[in-house]
Amino acid sequence: MHDERLATAAPRERDAYFDNAKYLAIVLVAVGHAWEPLRVGSRSVSALYLLVYTFHMPAFIVVSGYFSRNFDASPGRLRRLVTGLVVPYVVFETAYTFFTRWTDRVPDRPVSLLDPLYLTWFLVALFVWRLTTPLWQRVRHPVPLALAVAMLATLTPSIGDDLDLQRVLQFLPYFVLGLCLKPEHFRLVRRRTVQLAALPVFAVALALAYWAVPRMSGAWFYHRDSAQELGAPAWSGPVMTLVTFGCSLVLVGCFLALVPGRRTWFTVLGAGTLYGYLLHGFLIQGARFWGWYGPAWVHDPLGTAAAALVATALVTALCTPPVRRALRGLVEPEMRWAFRQPTAPPGRGERPYAATAP
Repeated sequence: MHDERLATAAPRERDAYFDNAKYLAIVLVAVGHAWEPLRVGSRSVSALYLLVYTFHMPAFIVVSGYFSRNFDASPGRLRRLVTGLVVPYVVFETAYTFFTRWTDRVPDRPVSLLDPLYLTWFLVALFVWRLTTPLWQRVRHPVPLALAVAMLATLTPSIGDDLDLQRVLQFLPYFVLGLCLKPEHFRLVRRRTVQLAALPVFAVALALAYWAVPRMSGAWFYHRDSAQELGAPAWSGPVMTLVTFGCSLVLVGCFLALVPGRRTWFTVLGAGTLYGYLLHGFLIQGARFWGWYGPAWVHDPLGTAAAALVATALVTALCTPPVRRALRGLVEPEMRWAFRQPTAPPGRGERPYAATAP
C-alpha cells in the first residue's frame, strides 16, 4: 500500500486493480479502527469488527508479498527498503509516542524503537519479511514452512514485545503466500463464478462472526500473542493458526474477487495508501481524547454507520496527491546524501521492483 515508485530507472505502468485493492483495504483498516471503541456492549459491532479483522491485514500482506517477488537485496532495493520503511518507522514511532503521551495522559512514555507503538508494527514486519524474501524463494514448500514458523510462534510466549515479533512471525505465511502467487492466480479469483459467490460467503462469515463473538476471543486474528498469553492451552495455538489462516484466505479471495479491475475515481488513491495508513492513526487516537465517542447516539446503529463514513472520508483525504506531495519528505525521503551513487546506471540488469506497504 506504499507508493510503488520503482527502485530502478525504468518506470512501469501501474495496475489499476491492485491500486483499487489497496485503497479499499486501507478504508477497511480505518473503519475497523473507528469501530473499536463501539464494540463494548454491542454484539453486532463486535461481529462486524471481527469480520473486518479476519481479512483486511492478510489482504494487505498478501499483496505486499506479491509485489516483493523481485526483491533481491541489490543496492537500489536495499536503499529503497531503508527510505521506504526504516525511516518512516523511526519518524512515526517517535511521533506516535509524543502524540499518545498527550492523548493517553502518559507524559513519561519512552520513545522505544524496539517496541512498535500502535500501527507502526507493519513497517517493522515488512522490513523483516522483505529481507528474508530471497530465502523463501529458494526453499522447497515455502508456505508450509512459513505456517510451521507461525505455529511454533504461538507456543513461545518468551518472544516478548521486541519488534512485535509475534506479529512478524504469525503473519509471515500471508507474505510468503504472496511471494508464491502469479498473475493467473488473481485472474482465477476474479472469475464471474467467484464474484457471484463472494457476497454470500461474506454474509455467512458475518453470521459466523456474530455467533463467535461471545464464544471465542477475536484476538486470535490479531496474531500478536501466544496461546498462553490468550489464556488458552498450548496445543490450541498451532490449531488456531491453521484455522485462522484458512478463514482469512477464503475472505481475502472474496475481497479480491470484488475489487474492480478498471480505473475508478479512487484508483489514483492506491498509490498513497501508506500515507493513509500512517496518518489516520492520529485521528483515531485523537477522536477518543476529543470526546467524539461520548454522545449516546454514536453507539447506536446510526452512529456506527456515521463512524464508518467519517473514517472513510478521512482516510481517503489522507491518500490524496496533495497530502503525498506535502509529506513525501517524511514518508518517502530520497536521502541521496546518505547513499553512495551507483557506478552503473540504476536498474541495469535489475528487474522492476515495486515497494508495497499499507
